This record gives sequence, structure tokens and C-alpha cells, in this order.
Amino acid sequence: MPASPPSSLETDQTSPTRRRLRAVMTAVFWSGAGLLLAMTLTGGGEDPPDDAHGPRAASAVSSAPSTSAPADGEPTPRAPAAGHLPRSEPTRLLIPAIDVDAPFTDLAIGSKGQLEPPPPHDTNLVGWYAKGVSPGERGTAIIAGHVDTTTSPAVFARLGELKKGDRFRVLRADGSKATFVVDETESFEKDDFPDERVYADTPDAQVRLITCAGDYDHAAKDYTENLVVFAHLV
Repeated sequence: MPASPPSSLETDQTSPTRRRLRAVMTAVFWSGAGLLLAMTLTGGGEDPPDDAHGPRAASAVSSAPSTSAPADGEPTPRAPAAGHLPRSEPTRLLIPAIDVDAPFTDLAIGSKGQLEPPPPHDTNLVGWYAKGVSPGERGTAIIAGHVDTTTSPAVFARLGELKKGDRFRVLRADGSKATFVVDETESFEKDDFPDERVYADTPDAQVRLITCAGDYDHAAKDYTENLVVFAHLV
């Protein structure tokens, strides 16, 4: 089972399987690599200061399977389509529609309450929140990747091309293959990021593919939007 999260994560008392991130899950750019998780992102064509970060916000992240009913004000989850798989680390992400064939690396929450990004100079690498739900496990798994670097597009450069009905696979350490179908692809302004919609726990196995989008603001060293692909296990 996942280890206990850092003190910056607070347990949601209404759902013991959901943890709320009270510090922004920020993916810091190194040498301009473009990765965005949650509401903020820094980077682009120049190096950010070491403490670059965005506004604080609350985000809910699945950390274990849950059968709890949604809290008041939360959207009603879609009915389970294909059950779920046991926990297993992902090893490779395959998205034929946009020519993605990439290995995984673990992502963790850093000392400043920020989700650390994949290595900055590897353009063909995706990361998953390793203390959360694994892809195929019941709940919401988080997968993130760079959109670009200072010199070239990166693994999620074409993520916005995915359409409803497109399928992708996650190869897993136990030898199984989890196949997901895209429900929708949507971009959100960072100041209006729907935390609950993206990160809330679900009764079936779902995945969120996340990267940065929109225009790059050189003054803020940040992209203006988040791109999120919503998908479920089939």
C-alpha cells in the first residue's frame, strides 16, 4: 500500500481514502520543460527561480479505492464500466493516436508541497503520482508529461488531439495491460481549475492525463491553461 503522505497533505475526514492537497501541486520547469499538474506551472524559454510557484489551492487526489458516496456539491460519478485491476505500478504508456510510447517514472510530493516533475531533459517520459492510485486500480490515477522543452516538443505535445473514443494502454509491472477509452479532452484556465472534477475519487478505474496548454506568459514564466484528458478503464 502507498506510504503515508507528507504533512502537507490533509486527510479528508468525510472520505478516508481521499487526501486533500492544501499546497498547490506545482510542476517546476527546469530549462524550460513544460509540465503542468493541478492549477499551476512554471517554465518556458527561461529558467525560473528556485521558489517559483503559483497560487495556493485545494485539490483532491485519490490515494486508495473508495466506495463512498459523493459529498454534497460534487458531481455524481459515472457508473463503473469494467471494474478495476489490482494495484500495480505502470511501466509504459501507449497512445497510438498521437504516437506516444513512453516509460513511466514515479512522481512524489516535494518538501514544499509540490508534485515534482519528471526529469526535465527527457522528452519521452511520463510520470504518475506514485502514492496515489495506479492506472487500472479503482479510483483516479494521475499521469503527467512535458509538453515541450526549449528545443523540441515533448511526450504530451499532441495530447490535445485526443478525441472521445480514442483508446490507449498502460502496461503494468504485473504483466497486465490496462486499456482506457477517452471520455473527453478539455483545457482549463488555471485560475478556474476544477479540482474536484479532475482529482475527486471515483468508484471505477479512471485516469487523468495532464499537461500544460494555452499561451506562455514570459512575465509569469507560466502557461495560461491546463489540458486534461479524462478516460476510464474498459
